[in-house]
Amino acid sequence: MDEKLRATLGFIEKLTLRPDELDREDADAVRATGVRDEALVDAIHVAALFNMIVRMADSLAFEVPPYESFLGRAEGMLAEGYALDVLPDPADPGVEEDTE
Repeated sequence: MDEKLRATLGFIEKLTLRPDELDREDADAVRATGVRDEALVDAIHVAALFNMIVRMADSLAFEVPPYESFLGRAEGMLAEGYALDVLPDPADPGVEEDTE
């Protein structure tokens, strides 16, 4: 693992587990390895979204598929990415509305 990635992941770990300890010096230490502000902000956004999703999933008892199902999708996800080509249209009668 290179120095930039190690510093960024250390920052994100502290942001996630001990946010009250995080300060300007932590960001400065990441920048000192050559990480640009834009890259650090991107990492912060990704971590924040994953943290929010995990907390929501835990609170609503989401069922996580088994590891093997992720392996089955890995090749396609690596080749095509996570983006959807077309988002579902909520006005489409085939899109179910949550009535609960």
